[in-house]
Amino acid sequence: MRAAVVTALGGPEVLEMAELPDPVPGPGQVLVRVRAACVHPADIAARIGQIPGGPVQPPFLAGWDIAGEVVAAGAAAGLAVGDPVVGMIPWYLTRGATGGYAELVAADAEWLVPLPPGLDPVVASTVPLNALTAHRALDMLALAPPATLLVTGASGGVGGFAAQLAAQAGHTVLASATDDDEEWVRGLGVDTVIPRSAALGRAPAVLDAVPMGEPAAAAVEDGGVLVSTRPIAPVDPARHVRQDLVLITLDRPALRDLVEAVAAGRLRTRVAATFPLAEAAEAHRRFEAGHLRGKIVLLP
Repeated sequence: MRAAVVTALGGPEVLEMAELPDPVPGPGQVLVRVRAACVHPADIAARIGQIPGGPVQPPFLAGWDIAGEVVAAGAAAGLAVGDPVVGMIPWYLTRGATGGYAELVAADAEWLVPLPPGLDPVVASTVPLNALTAHRALDMLALAPPATLLVTGASGGVGGFAAQLAAQAGHTVLASATDDDEEWVRGLGVDTVIPRSAALGRAPAVLDAVPMGEPAAAAVEDGGVLVSTRPIAPVDPARHVRQDLVLITLDRPALRDLVEAVAAGRLRTRVAATFPLAEAAEAHRRFEAGHLRGKIVLLP
């Protein structure tokens, strides 16, 4: 198979195409022919060596989220050849031994859920990591509706999904949007859109999905709760703010529900651009250039 391999720690140019042996699915695994693989900030962090637990030494494969179809199945996998699937490679466990930037992936069946009929694999590949992180963050906030929640980064993947899920759960959602992207965020069902260039204001609960760090911490009311997607400076203990860090975990039932909600139009996501797998380096350059409206997806 062909794969885009991280050959050294560094800039996008370290992503090089290579011919690798086709993976063989073991018991409880399936072989997925990848039709779409989403590019995430975590892929960039892995490529430059700035990830929790220390850098992974090259060569390795990046990529968390994939969509495609099963082309072979190991014993007791519970999926059949021909099944369309979407799922999340737990890269924090595989650490590049398995990654989505490839034509074929040997994946544990537990990483995957059925791809609903009519859902484009490219769109589906933008869901797992971001939507599961948003779902987990809301669980950690443990808000009893009706509550008021401020979400930073609502123009992005995690923030966008979190804003929608919170609004649908009956919360009042204040959403910080990238400047000139307010219309998209308003369409997520939030109550108030705050331009990125404006002050955040104050709220009893904050999900810092960017994360912004200090501005988000300052926006939490004393006695409130702050959940962030990456470590930020501790809040002054005198303010009695509960502060937590959301870490992604596999949750197959939740992933199935989230993907089905996207297929049914109850949750929105968007794709900014697609690139052939052979242009993975260029996809990373485009990602790092910023000003995106949606995700970048690789097409093996």
